[in-house]
Amino acid sequence: MQSLSSERFLLRLPEAQDLAVYRAFFSDAEASRFYGGPLRDDQSWRALAGHVGHWHLRGYGLWMIVPKQGGPAIGGCGFVWPDGWPRRELTWWLLPEARGTGAAVEVSKVTIKHAYDNYGWPLVETHMDDANAAARKLVQKLGGEVIAREVFPDDKTRSVYVLPRQE
Repeated sequence: MQSLSSERFLLRLPEAQDLAVYRAFFSDAEASRFYGGPLRDDQSWRALAGHVGHWHLRGYGLWMIVPKQGGPAIGGCGFVWPDGWPRRELTWWLLPEARGTGAAVEVSKVTIKHAYDNYGWPLVETHMDDANAAARKLVQKLGGEVIAREVFPDDKTRSVYVLPRQE
């Protein structure tokens, strides 16, 4: 379990101090609508605990995105594979004030490269709700291509994208 970094951000494991960021994100109905939100404070704690636990259960997970110039985390980026889901995926979430800054592209490139180079994964994939235009735009910026269309355990059909190695 290691930290990563990009030009502007440190990516570190989630910690108890990140609860305020989780609560801010998940209490915002619009910001969190594709991530199961809005959530109550206790549910936000469970989301944080789940991300911490994912590292221990799977050996990989979601990192917190922390500006190198200081301040609290602005979101998360990393890999998840919930039990019962057909595949692991790259996922990310940002507080509304961090959107449109290029942060998601920057940290996604670092995490994708890490998955290929350090985990040795043959494919890095992601999937999203068809209505999530912002996520689809990000995936296109990362060179993602549709490789499948699948029904997921929540009965939603999603496109599955492969993300190429990033430099």
